[in-house]
Amino acid sequence: MSKTVFTTGEAAKICKVSQQTIIRCFDSGQLKGFRVPGSRFRRIPRDVLYKFMKENGIPTDALESGKRKALVVDDDVELVELIHDALEADGRFEVRIANNGFDAGMMVKEYRPDILVLDVMLPDINGKEVCQRVRSDSTLDDVKIICISGMVEQDKVADLRTAGADEFMQKPFEVDKLVERMCELLDVEPARM
Repeated sequence: MSKTVFTTGEAAKICKVSQQTIIRCFDSGQLKGFRVPGSRFRRIPRDVLYKFMKENGIPTDALESGKRKALVVDDDVELVELIHDALEADGRFEVRIANNGFDAGMMVKEYRPDILVLDVMLPDINGKEVCQRVRSDSTLDDVKIICISGMVEQDKVADLRTAGADEFMQKPFEVDKLVERMCELLDVEPARM
């Protein structure tokens, strides 16, 4: 089910502009929306946002699917399957899978995921290098990266953060927790149960 109403933050992500820009357009009346009764919160209906994007030449594919794109990179087939199923069930993600760093590098460029779930210990390249590659490409600035690994050394975790990881999760972890963190990083509202 696609969302029908967006927060200014969500609208900003879909349009790939800053939240301030959306708020300015909203307050100046360029972007019609409404305020949540009794609060200052601005909300933008989907059809209004669509029209705004068309008028301003903003690609609407992010709105079309309304789903966030996740790329899961791990050579552990069972884990990948678990994560894939959890994200599919969640319904707010479109998921692609890569089993090694080389494929991941190619897919990040072509698929342009919103979030990358990355195993640090890949057969052909370590996750830190993948992080650095993603971070060295300015067109991928918005990609969030969650590194996952069974390793524990704190300095390694610090290295990953330095390389550009937004989050680190230690294996084994609850897949639900991972989905939760992904939603938090992407500022996606939690699914209504």
